[in-house]
Amino acid sequence: MKSSNVYRIAAVQFEPRFGDRDGNLEAMIDRLATVDRDGKTHLVVFPECALSGYGYASRAEAIANAEPIPGPATERMTRACRDHDLFVVFGLLERDGDRLFNACVLTGPEGVVGSYRKIHMPYIGVDRFADPGDRPFAVHDAGGLRIGMHICYDGAFPESGRVLSLLGADLLVLPTNWPRHAESAAEHMISCRAMENVVYAVAANRIGEERGFRFIGRSSIAGPSGEILATASADREEILFADIDVTKARSKRLVRVPGAHEVDRIADRRPDFYRSLIE
Repeated sequence: MKSSNVYRIAAVQFEPRFGDRDGNLEAMIDRLATVDRDGKTHLVVFPECALSGYGYASRAEAIANAEPIPGPATERMTRACRDHDLFVVFGLLERDGDRLFNACVLTGPEGVVGSYRKIHMPYIGVDRFADPGDRPFAVHDAGGLRIGMHICYDGAFPESGRVLSLLGADLLVLPTNWPRHAESAAEHMISCRAMENVVYAVAANRIGEERGFRFIGRSSIAGPSGEILATASADREEILFADIDVTKARSKRLVRVPGAHEVDRIADRRPDFYRSLIE
């Protein structure tokens, strides 16, 4: 649903096929038709590496399944966004000359709106071989909805969500590939990042097994008070929906009892005491 302030978002939890870029792209586009049955969805979010798969064993193997942004996948997705009049975030491996990035891209009816290169790199899967992101965090306007993108492990660093929120994000978008042992992240991370920044947050995870990795699903959408608006299972393909009111993300002062209990987690910060964060 979309009005002047309210936008319907969707998170698609599915199982990409390793190395099958064409098949994964068509699978994502097919799901747009399911999402758009009533024509009210504004944004659809797919998992990390949804185009390519994640469990690469070498840099050369990963680069062979990477492509530029803009590129063939974003061009095809742009046409689908135009057909359905919506925006999409999806994960892919980005090739830029001889560099390789774990990336996600925001595209819409008019083309690529923005992209993001994963900054925090765990030692697992393709992240062992990808280059760390080289661009600062940014917020992108998708038809009035202000979107801040980061990827999977980035969400474990509260600074990522805080910077995006300070830049004006209404919605923190986290395409992810949470494997086993990330259950606590799936349980708590999205709710915490939403609550501490007074924004909406969405995580789109995958399911299935790939080269020894078992992925745990549990995609979710949270509201500005940390409330869970929608959550998925651990092992089924699902689509989550939530209607988000951006006025709630842009009004940081929370008045619980007027004159007696009011908090503003942005205005009440004390940056002078945080200097050790950048030392």
